[in-house]
Amino acid sequence: MKAMAQVSMQNTQLNSPNKHVMALITFLALVPLVYFIPDLIAPFLPEGKLLKVTAALAITVPFISYLVLPTAAKVLMRRSA
Repeated sequence: MKAMAQVSMQNTQLNSPNKHVMALITFLALVPLVYFIPDLIAPFLPEGKLLKVTAALAITVPFISYLVLPTAAKVLMRRSA
């Protein structure tokens, strides 16, 4: 049973995209989001830095987590296959 888990883990590691490439993609996707989103949402929010930062994060994190990284992983896995 333990051997099957190890083989499964090794297969997952072989099929996953390079961590360094994913980190670069994350960085490149975050730069424009972190730069533009706070300015775009500021007119719609009351004064208060904490609220603005929280709202910007509430937009940025799901965008990165559910759109950018899964799409990049699919593209990189397709290219490596």
